[in-house]
Amino acid sequence: MTFLRFLMLLSLVTWIGALIFFPVVAQISFTVLPSTHLAGLVVRNSLIALHWMGFVSGIVFLACSSIYNRVAIGRFRVTALSHILVIVMLGLTAISQFKIIPRMDALRVSAGEISALPAGSPVGAEFNSLHTWSTRIEGAVLILGLLVLYSVARRFSSSHA
Repeated sequence: MTFLRFLMLLSLVTWIGALIFFPVVAQISFTVLPSTHLAGLVVRNSLIALHWMGFVSGIVFLACSSIYNRVAIGRFRVTALSHILVIVMLGLTAISQFKIIPRMDALRVSAGEISALPAGSPVGAEFNSLHTWSTRIEGAVLILGLLVLYSVARRFSSSHA
């Protein structure tokens, strides 16, 4: 049981920690690298890695939590609030990974350097809109993750383990 709890917490902390650290990587990239294009590539690749960390962490959490519930209370509790929130987190991550990033990539290919586009460019406006949605999604995943972490910590403290 202790090992299942450890894996549940580790998966959440890994995902949440990466979400918290990601803006630091982005800021440093845009500050240190010689071009916004290079910085954008570093941020894009970091975000993709973050998403895959999230997918693995979410699956590990759901599996371990389900097994933990089965052993501790005799049922899987598939509709537990923490499970629903993690599924929403996974869904939002999938939207960012498989919808937003590919669209941003297509805009980069068609337009070249996004920062070199003239003000008012429709391509630039669409890219900025997608960036805004990406930022909102990552923020929502972080908030949901913190809620799940709090919920799990509270559940473990009430089980006196």
